[in-house]
Amino acid sequence: MCALLDEGATIPFISRYRKEVTGGLDEVAIQSVFTRREALLEIEKRKETILSTIEAAGKLTPELKSKILACYNSTELEDIYLPFKPKRRTRAEIARGKGLEPLARIIMAQHGDDIARTARRFVCDQVPDADEAINGALDIIAEWVSENEAVRNTVRGNFRRTASIACKVAKGKEEEGEKYRNYFDCTEPLRRCSSHRLLAMRRGEKEGFLKVAIATDDDQAQASVHRIVVRGNGEASALVGKAATDSYKRLVRPSIETEFAASSKERADDEAIDMFAENLRQLLFAPPLGHKRVLAVDPGYRTGCKVVCLDEQGNLLHHDVIFPTPPRNDFAGASRKIANLVEVYKIDAIALGNGTASRETEKFLTSLRYGRDIKVYVVSESGASIYSASKIARDEFPDKDVTVRGAVSIGRRLIDPLAELVKIDPKSIGVGQYQHDVDQAKLKRALDFTVESCVNSVGVNVNTASRELLTYVAGLGPQLAKNIVEYRAANGDFHSRRDIMKVPRMGAKAFQQCAGFLRIPESDNPLDNSAVHPERYALVERMAHDCGCTVAQLIASPEQRKKIDINHYVSAEVGLPTLTDIMQELEKPGRDPRKGIGTMAFDDNITDISQLHPGMELNGIVTNLTQFGAFVDIGVHENGLVHISEMCDHYISSPTEVVKVHQYVRVAVKDIDLERKRIALTMKGIKQ
Repeated sequence: MCALLDEGATIPFISRYRKEVTGGLDEVAIQSVFTRREALLEIEKRKETILSTIEAAGKLTPELKSKILACYNSTELEDIYLPFKPKRRTRAEIARGKGLEPLARIIMAQHGDDIARTARRFVCDQVPDADEAINGALDIIAEWVSENEAVRNTVRGNFRRTASIACKVAKGKEEEGEKYRNYFDCTEPLRRCSSHRLLAMRRGEKEGFLKVAIATDDDQAQASVHRIVVRGNGEASALVGKAATDSYKRLVRPSIETEFAASSKERADDEAIDMFAENLRQLLFAPPLGHKRVLAVDPGYRTGCKVVCLDEQGNLLHHDVIFPTPPRNDFAGASRKIANLVEVYKIDAIALGNGTASRETEKFLTSLRYGRDIKVYVVSESGASIYSASKIARDEFPDKDVTVRGAVSIGRRLIDPLAELVKIDPKSIGVGQYQHDVDQAKLKRALDFTVESCVNSVGVNVNTASRELLTYVAGLGPQLAKNIVEYRAANGDFHSRRDIMKVPRMGAKAFQQCAGFLRIPESDNPLDNSAVHPERYALVERMAHDCGCTVAQLIASPEQRKKIDINHYVSAEVGLPTLTDIMQELEKPGRDPRKGIGTMAFDDNITDISQLHPGMELNGIVTNLTQFGAFVDIGVHENGLVHISEMCDHYISSPTEVVKVHQYVRVAVKDIDLERKRIALTMKGIKQ
C-alpha cells in the first residue's frame, strides 16, 4: 500500500480499485495508514536533525545512536534528546559558566558529607562564597533531574493517574461570561473530561472569562522523584533532595503540565473533528431530489421572500419576490405569482429555506393548489449566505445580488446537496462544534478527506459537474478541474471516457486515478456510466463474449450474469474482491449510494417556544450532532437538545449510533427554560 501511495495513487482509487493490495480496507482505514505513515516520516526527519545536532556537539556514542534510531515515539525521542539540546541562558547554564559543574557532580555522587569545605574550592570572582557555589551546583543538578527519562516518565504516570482539570471564573467576569456559567467552579479528572467540556473551558480561558489549571498529587509525584535520584541520608543526599524538589516544582511539573494540556487538547480536537467529519459526511450524503425543475424560496418578512426557478440542471430561469408574510401579508398577489411560475416553468417541487419566516411561508405554500402533486421540501440554509457572497457565486451570477444567489443555492441543495455544498467551506455549513477552537490544519485535512470520499463514492457526471465538484474527484485537483470545464465549454460534451484524455495536462496517471469516478451517461459504452474502471473494460467484454452477448445485453440481463463464474476470471492482477465489485456494478451501473428523499411536517399549532409544555410530542429534524447529544429543529425558531442520555433506553457512546444529521425524528419536550431559550427534549419511549 505504501508503494501505491509513493507512486501518487489517491486513497479513493486505492480503496476502490486495489482491494487485492489492501485486503479490502475501506477509505477510513487507508487514511489512518496514510496518517500514521506521515507521522513516522516526520519522526524520521526529526531523528536526522537530532543525530546531526548531537554529533556536531561531539557527544554521539554508538549506544546513543542505536537508542535514537530504535525510537518511534515522539515524546520518548524528545526525552532522549533533552540532555543534549542546545540550552538557552538558564540558571544551570549560568552556573556552568562559573565552573560549578564539577561541584554538581561531586554532590550528585552523594558520597561525601562536608560539602561546604568542598564548595570553598570553587569560590572565585564570580562565586563569592561556598553557599553561592552550592546553590549554583544545585541549579545544575535540578536541570539534570528534569532531563532524566525515568523522572519524566514517573511524573507523567502520576499525571495520568491523578491529574484533574480545575476551572474558575475570572475575577469580575461573572456577568460578562454568563454563557460559561456551568464552568465557573468545577473540577474533574482530566482523563474523564469530555472533549466538548474541555474545549468549552479552553475557549472561555482564551476569551478571558475563565481560569483553567491542571492539578495533580504533587506530594506523591515529588516522593517518586526523590526515590529515583536520592540515595542515602547524608548531607549530599539532602542537597540532591533539595535540588529534586526545586526541579519538580520549577522545571518538571510545568513541563509535564504543558505536555498534558497539549495532549488533552489534541485528544479533544480529534474527537470534535471526528464528529464534525461524520456530520459533514451525513449532510453530503443527504438524499437528492434528482434532476427536477425546482422553485426555490428564501423566506423573509420585511424584504419579502426571494423566489427563483431552476431547470433540471440547476440553471437559473427566473427570479422574483413575493410578500406573503407580515408586514405586507399579500397572500393573493403571492398566490397568483407562485401559481403562474409553477405553470410557466413546469415546476416539479418547491425548496424552502429553513430560516426566518420559514414556518409562515411553508404554511402559505402548502395551502396553495397547484393542479398536480407539488411537494414542499424544507432545506437547510446553513452556509447559503457564505456561498452567495463568495467569488464562486459572483463568477456564476455576476449581475445578480446576494439574495438571488442564496435562493439559487437553496434550490440546488434540493436537486443535489453534494454538488452544491462542495462550493462552501465545510466549516461554514453549520454541522460542527468548536470548529474555530480546534487545530485548523488538522480540521481542514479531515474535512477535505470527507468531501473527497463522498464525491468519489457517489461519482460525478463529467458533462454537468461544476469546477468545484470536479476538484474533489480523485486525481484531479483545481487545475485539471478547471481544464475540464474549459475544454467542455469549448468542445461540447464528452462522448466517452477516452475523450477525457484530450483535456490539457490530463496525463495517464491522472486519468487512471479519476476515470472510474467520472460518469458519462450519454456514452455509447454503458461502462462509461458505471464505476467499472477502464482498465477492466476488456475483462467485462470477455465476460460478455463468453456469454454470447454484448456488454449492454449483459448489463440488462440478470440471466446472462448468472452464467458467469467469477472464479474463472481470477488472475495475477485481478482477484475476487475486484471481480465481485464488477458484478455488483453490472447489476446496477452508476448506482447512487444515497437514499430517496422524504418530507416531514411540523405541528401547525406550535410556532413559538412559549407554546411548548413538558410531555408534548412533536416532529423534528436533526440539525447538528455533538458528543453530548443532538440538536433538533421542532419548528419554533430555537433548536432543542436531545441529550445523549435521552436518546434511548440503553447506553450509547455516541449520538451517531442512533441518529444522523437531517434525520426526521419524533421527540417529546422534557423541560423549557424560557429565559435562556433552551429546550430539553427526549426520544425515550417514543416510537420513531
